[in-house]
Amino acid sequence: MSETLTRVREHVRAGSVRVSQHAIEELFDDGISLEAVVDGVESALVVEDYPQHARGPCVLCLQRVEADRPVHVLWGIAAQNPDIATLITAYRPDPERWMDDLLTRRPR
Repeated sequence: MSETLTRVREHVRAGSVRVSQHAIEELFDDGISLEAVVDGVESALVVEDYPQHARGPCVLCLQRVEADRPVHVLWGIAAQNPDIATLITAYRPDPERWMDDLLTRRPR
């Protein structure tokens, strides 16, 4: 289990969530509900974990929302504000870039 995802889930449960402007734009562009993404963090699967990221730990997750549709969601914990989970971005995975499991990047 990812420590970063565990911390994100704790913050989400506590209602301590920030949403980046970029995430808002991507959610809108892809027709993804913010509420569904936030609610779906409990069943998220880790795709890639970046616990040592310079701006604070972050984790790319695969979540299923709205009729079980897959979404990649990047959650973070800002180094300057570690008491809030930040929804950095969310998008529909591109099948040309991801294997069928949507957890593994295709070789370039």
